[in-house]
Amino acid sequence: MSFNRGRWIINSVLLLALLAFVGFSILPLLSSVLKDSQPPAVAQSAPNQNTSLAQLTELQSQAKGYQLVLAREPDNPTALRGLLEARLQLGDIKGSIEPLEKLAFLNPEQSDYMVLLAQAKQHLGDREVAAQTYRTVLAAKPGNMNALQGLVSLLLEQKRPEAAIGLLQETLKTAAQVNPSQPGTIDTTSVQLLLAQVYFNQERYVEALAIYDEAIKNDRQDFRPVLAKAMVLQKLGKNVEAKPLFTVAASLAPAQYKDQIKQIGSAKQPKPNPIVSPTTPPRSQIIEPKPVNN
Repeated sequence: MSFNRGRWIINSVLLLALLAFVGFSILPLLSSVLKDSQPPAVAQSAPNQNTSLAQLTELQSQAKGYQLVLAREPDNPTALRGLLEARLQLGDIKGSIEPLEKLAFLNPEQSDYMVLLAQAKQHLGDREVAAQTYRTVLAAKPGNMNALQGLVSLLLEQKRPEAAIGLLQETLKTAAQVNPSQPGTIDTTSVQLLLAQVYFNQERYVEALAIYDEAIKNDRQDFRPVLAKAMVLQKLGKNVEAKPLFTVAASLAPAQYKDQIKQIGSAKQPKPNPIVSPTTPPRSQIIEPKPVNN
């Protein structure tokens, strides 16, 4: 598989591995909204394949029960959350919109409902409404990483990487203005990690690595940018440069992450194939270097 063709796998692995570390998530927020340790994904459009017929019947029964309650008490928060959870587990994304809209209206201080609503709208193809919902959250809370990640994802889905980059750069400018008087309003490092990921997706590796270096310089005790840089170098086949960074990241990380980081750092990564350009000589004219044991 060529380096270009393997890009999506590389990006997916990179995002999944960083998910627990970067302080934000591209996954739905149902766990925090419904306090469920294993929430269904908002992006699914059908019931989980592992769900039995009995479980499906039970979920359908639960949904009907919550609907009966809401017919009498339309603002009942327990019934609204129950209906939302049941419909999501059934894969009924369209059906989740109504309870989500109601929950968002009744709980304007809880932005998680708005972000989950935007995710559902995005999944259903209503990108304009999804984008506006994400922007509404960010207007009130510019540091909401779930909304920022969602909007960046939407912009990339629309093939608008420069708009995504501009959004993140503007967020970093806002952080520089707001954080001195209101510390922690925007997690600058998380925004930088997301910006670097966008650069990586666009094959702008120099810029991505520069962002990681800046984040590392700004906070020498934060293991996240060190780990991210190490992973990118590893994916680019630069294992010698990546190895000491994995060691540093493991030393800085909380105990629960150390083993994972060591496992990622010890994984064998194939070196990427050269990208052929108009000036690249035929392969027969290239003298292959001897392999180096990394």
